[in-house]
Amino acid sequence: MSGRSLARLPASWILLACIGLLALNLRGPFVAVAPVVGLMQAELSFSPVMLGLLTSIPVLCFSLAAPLASLAARKFGAEFAVTLTILGVLAGVLVRSSGGPALVVVGTVLIGAAITMGNIAAPLIIRRDFAPARQGTAMGIYTAALNIGSFLTSVVTAPLADLAGWRFALGSVAVLAVAAIVVWTLAVGPRNAFLVSGGDGADTKRPPVTGLGWITAGLTAGFGGQAFSYYGVTAWLPSYLHDELGMSVAEAGAASSIFQILAIVGGLGVPFAAKYWGPTAVAVTVGALWLTVPVGLLLAPQLWWLWSVFGGVAQGGGITVIFIAIIRLARDQASAGKMSATVQGLGYALAAVAPPLVGFVHDASGSWTPALLVILASVLTFFAGTTLSVRKVPKGR
Repeated sequence: MSGRSLARLPASWILLACIGLLALNLRGPFVAVAPVVGLMQAELSFSPVMLGLLTSIPVLCFSLAAPLASLAARKFGAEFAVTLTILGVLAGVLVRSSGGPALVVVGTVLIGAAITMGNIAAPLIIRRDFAPARQGTAMGIYTAALNIGSFLTSVVTAPLADLAGWRFALGSVAVLAVAAIVVWTLAVGPRNAFLVSGGDGADTKRPPVTGLGWITAGLTAGFGGQAFSYYGVTAWLPSYLHDELGMSVAEAGAASSIFQILAIVGGLGVPFAAKYWGPTAVAVTVGALWLTVPVGLLLAPQLWWLWSVFGGVAQGGGITVIFIAIIRLARDQASAGKMSATVQGLGYALAAVAPPLVGFVHDASGSWTPALLVILASVLTFFAGTTLSVRKVPKGR
């Protein structure tokens, strides 16, 4: 591939490819830890608490570093922010795979901070560089690629670790970062990719929306409920299937992957539905699908596969609904960045609490019923916050 060959392709195709490659790097690097925690513990003598931190540190970074990432994306320019994201992920992956316990932690922090930058920059680029009628599709591709990255990494990490060790398996994620930085540099040019632009270039001004503060609060609650539900179900669904249905550990892990991979359908389906339905109808549909997970597992656990399908579609669609609302309601790039930082910063703070809280409730009660009721409460928070907040979002065209 060369800059000349890229120039012959439509600019929107190139940008979509770049967004997809970027998104592949925004979840896989920290999801990769889960399949090899046993090998890491055996070699590095990590405590269970430290092993838990390796997956929660990036989520905490998503929360704590979101305001700084938003400021950097606005001050340095979105192109340079994407470059920082990819190079940060690459550096973090290599550091995490290269040494002892200290380097594992340092690399994990680098990965979390870099991904936070990408979480903010990607929606800003979509808002700036795509026409309103195509922003929903671009956002759907972005969220679908997030889940493709998670799924692929989860599938290949364990086999690679069996062949060449956990360091090689975790380090192999760097291949995606190298591909992303090469394509990104060719697409935007070395100058734009590696030099600070001092701003976001062209901007799309929109009329101010009345009550935007309350809308932001509602979207924050919705995103918090979505993220809490996602991380809670992701962490504990395999254990639930093992305890309640007698699945082996391997069977439960494979079964729970349905919940992950179906998110691709939700990410791509929401923009399609938004062309024909109003934003409230889309949000209600996604919320109803999300509700089937805790309610279905409480009332009919033998149909776990159906609830996993519905929930997978919902979790991919839920984050897409919220991101589309942010980029369509914000007046300009600056307000979009601040709004995104608020929604993601506070929302991911709730997400970081989900795995330990759901686990604590289960252990304290000795039953999965109270734990599922916690998930039910978080899903209802998503349902109410999102549905009430998207009413002023323009219908997709």
